[in-house]
Amino acid sequence: MNSPSVIAPATYSTIMRWEKPAEPAPPRTLLAIGIAGAAGAIALPDTPSGIGYLVVALVCAGSAWMVMGRLRLWTVVWGVLALALVAMTAFRDADWLSYMCMLGALAAASLAVAGGRSLWGMLLGSVSVALGSVLALPWVIRGLSALSGRTTKKTVRLVKSILVSLVLLAVFVPLLAGADAAFARLLENIVPTMDEDSAIRWIVLFTVVAVGTAGVSLVITAPPELPDDERPPSRLSVMEWALPVGILVLLFAAFAAVQFTALFGGVEYVLNTAEVEFAEYARSGFWQLLAVTLLTLVVVAAVVRWAPRRTSVDRAWLRGLLGALSLLVLVIVASALSRMWTYQEAYGFTVLRLSVEAFELWLGLVYVMVIVAGVRLEARWLPRAIVGSALSGLLVFAVLNPERLIAEHNVARYQETQKIDVDYLSRLGADAAPVLAALPPEHRACALVGAGFQMQDDDSWQSWNVSRATALPIVLANRGHCRQNP
Repeated sequence: MNSPSVIAPATYSTIMRWEKPAEPAPPRTLLAIGIAGAAGAIALPDTPSGIGYLVVALVCAGSAWMVMGRLRLWTVVWGVLALALVAMTAFRDADWLSYMCMLGALAAASLAVAGGRSLWGMLLGSVSVALGSVLALPWVIRGLSALSGRTTKKTVRLVKSILVSLVLLAVFVPLLAGADAAFARLLENIVPTMDEDSAIRWIVLFTVVAVGTAGVSLVITAPPELPDDERPPSRLSVMEWALPVGILVLLFAAFAAVQFTALFGGVEYVLNTAEVEFAEYARSGFWQLLAVTLLTLVVVAAVVRWAPRRTSVDRAWLRGLLGALSLLVLVIVASALSRMWTYQEAYGFTVLRLSVEAFELWLGLVYVMVIVAGVRLEARWLPRAIVGSALSGLLVFAVLNPERLIAEHNVARYQETQKIDVDYLSRLGADAAPVLAALPPEHRACALVGAGFQMQDDDSWQSWNVSRATALPIVLANRGHCRQNP
């Protein structure tokens, strides 16, 4: 047997070492890849969301299980999270939300098979399947070559059985379709149209899903060696890192004192002291505070990486300064959230405003976890917790149905102030339709234009979606009634 060869170049061996298997892909793995590819060709819809994505994800999960065999705890955790994110495409209609959920699901699925414990290791683990999809092609080709050389009587009998099944379907399906119109309509919805464009699409989808499954299979068969969290010995003194961090603590403490006054003083205090319009104060201030929150997280990560912990004094300084800094950042997070929420209450909710608000809320959770880790100076669990909370937060965000929430707040604002931005509401999809139906007739039809536009591509079982199915009767009842130009 030949010794394994290293896939990654030698210069990158300290980052991620990956040895490809010496043996070609076994028949069981090739079968799993073929099943997943066939599911992708049959079930993937033309729309960004639809139940077909969940069907393909379940088949791919089963194929990965065929290759893996015994499941590990974290494989199940990340795998369930990936499937839950994909499942949102069967419930939510918003394209932007579907793209985010699918990206999150791909990262979680890659972590399910590649693993990773340190933050750098998890970053590499989340893209290992994408890299493995390219590296797996020679391995799969060798497996197909080996398979072609071991044709057995069992294989021949299986091929004959498949051919007989196809002949029987070709004979009996047309007869049953001609006997019952309802059954014929069902077949029309299930059986795809046979033309040149459809054939090309099937080939492309089969290839994409099969290549992705091949990458998963390679990672399972020959997992990469991801870097662990090994801290280099620090040569810094306490003063070298404590002085800049201490200055930040004093600066943030002064800012926090002002923020407590502003938060308790309310809008009138801000308008009387800031000498700016409240809208400008809330909107511009939020983005600066978001930048401060992100940059401080980089500072915290650098200090945790390089600060010495040799003595009890070193550890006390580390706990004290980083704990104080993190607590003060929580005040900044609260100020940013308060500004954005007040701004939305005054000027309306949008996808961007709600999304960055949710992101800021997650950053606050990260700082809470940093404080917890700093109590014992033990943070081996922290990278998984950060990544897991980000993906779980995305799942919760999708479950809460952001476009519906946006529509609810804008409709409530209209009922209180008679102010409404129909142009913006008309860009929301079917998720918001049940709420927009509560608007008066002069606004309702125009606000539902976006949901109606999404319905145009919903013409197959693969693209069926709970939100679109719920919104369909509402859209049909108001179609053609819009007299404005939203």
